[in-house]
Amino acid sequence: MSRNIFKEIEKSVMNEQMEETTRQKLLGNLLRMKDQKINLMVTGATGVGKSSTINALFGEEVAKVGTSVNPETMGIDKYKLDNLVIWDTPGLGDGKEADNRHSKRIIDKLYEKDRNGDLLIDLVLVILDGSSRDLGTSYELINSVIIPNLGENKKNRILVAINQADVAMKGKYWNAQENRPERKLQNFLEDKVASVRRRIKEATGIDVEPIYYSAGDKEEGYMQQKPYNLSKLLYYILQHTPEEKRLVYAQNINKEEAMWKDNDDLQDYRAGILETFMESVTRGMAIGGTIGQAIGSLVGLGSVGRVIGTVGGAIVGVGANIISGVVDFFGGIF
Repeated sequence: MSRNIFKEIEKSVMNEQMEETTRQKLLGNLLRMKDQKINLMVTGATGVGKSSTINALFGEEVAKVGTSVNPETMGIDKYKLDNLVIWDTPGLGDGKEADNRHSKRIIDKLYEKDRNGDLLIDLVLVILDGSSRDLGTSYELINSVIIPNLGENKKNRILVAINQADVAMKGKYWNAQENRPERKLQNFLEDKVASVRRRIKEATGIDVEPIYYSAGDKEEGYMQQKPYNLSKLLYYILQHTPEEKRLVYAQNINKEEAMWKDNDDLQDYRAGILETFMESVTRGMAIGGTIGQAIGSLVGLGSVGRVIGTVGGAIVGVGANIISGVVDFFGGIF
């Protein structure tokens, strides 16, 4: 049976020596954290790798990857992983009539509200095909379907990511041994990122900061193409997720270490992911919003080799033990 991060935190609270009133407040805050839900929409043109991306991030059996010439996802598929709900939309680019039908489904879902009257969808991840020069369908989806119907806070609710970075130049200039782009391909991908950013800004007035990655390729359990920049993609998603909801991802991320190994090294994304989860715990568990005893620097955080400094609003007296439990939960992956 897989471990549950919320149960691990609850165990730490129950095992600590503290006043009972403090314990009950912590457990109450933990219960509120457990009740948080994330609704993530994943969309894009046909064949961009939506299902492969979902599987890479959250486990290879989550979404059924299409292998035939016909699109696998004909309606909006719902994958429920504890409190994480992923909405996998049909790909656009299969003809005007089908695209209109799919666009209407997407728009309807974007306007749907939860039981509290808030918009259901927290975040939309739009995936583009790095191997294609014709992104007209993707721009139509972003500029005419997604952004106009996002409601308020559009900038922080849309992410754009370019998949299949390894075949962006028909497989040329990809260093298979090191699993990373060579300089010529890197420049090409950076130019594509800049072009996508500029075109979306010109069409909608919204600033987005696209990233590029490769979800990898698995066939019958054998990894033919290893993922690249997957840690960056998860970090990107976390940074655009409301802080109080970020820990929801922690329970469900793919814990296969090979999935998170290779990145562009512009930032220590794995350490950033762990720090993000830590901050979510400390702020979510803080009592009354007061500044408690700060969490001191913790050494030896799995394989990331860095320390987390003082965090304001930490839990009085018990923060370090709870955070140590969070680190242990990931078993060295992050």
